[in-house]
Amino acid sequence: MRRRSWIAALAALGWFALALQLYLVLAVRYEVQASLLGGLVHFFSYFTVLSNTLAAALFTAQASHSNTATAVWLRRPAVAGWVTASILLVGIAYSLLLRSLWQPQGWQWLANELLHDAMPVLCLGFWWWVVPRGHLRAWHVPLWALYPLGYFAFTLLRGASIGVWPYPFVDVSSLGLGRVFINALGVLAGFLGIATLLLMVDRYASASLPSARQ
Repeated sequence: MRRRSWIAALAALGWFALALQLYLVLAVRYEVQASLLGGLVHFFSYFTVLSNTLAAALFTAQASHSNTATAVWLRRPAVAGWVTASILLVGIAYSLLLRSLWQPQGWQWLANELLHDAMPVLCLGFWWWVVPRGHLRAWHVPLWALYPLGYFAFTLLRGASIGVWPYPFVDVSSLGLGRVFINALGVLAGFLGIATLLLMVDRYASASLPSARQ
């Protein structure tokens, strides 16, 4: 019961961070009299937001008693591994590529820290302490990679149609398509490295369980 309570607290923190960021985005759009619906679409065009939404949903499913198909699916160890790899990519990529580009203040700083720093660490802790070991397979890694690949394809199509790019390292108008592809390959390699590391840790921990119980 205590474990379910702290997982529920993680879910609440994740949803709060997303709600705060959405409010900040829509508040700016309202001030400049831009479309709020467009702001909502823009909000969900970020890999950070999508991955944090998955993490918050993962925590919510684990903390709830729901047996819906979605909740059961989210509780699967392979899904938890996928979400963990994705949000770890968010934190690492932000620290390496984006943190130095701006200095958020006030509520934006709080939202930024929660989405890019706190949630990746908390999700990793959740994966280690809550998710059962021994369920990951090598084929999960390329399967999980379909998510960043699909996101990149969507970003290219959206950017080409409206000229808006969510991250500077995928800005084709400034960098050119060739450079953007190189950047994307680097990010994909990072994701595959993170996912492979989770797989190795899962296998090692699973192999250690029998001896640990003796």
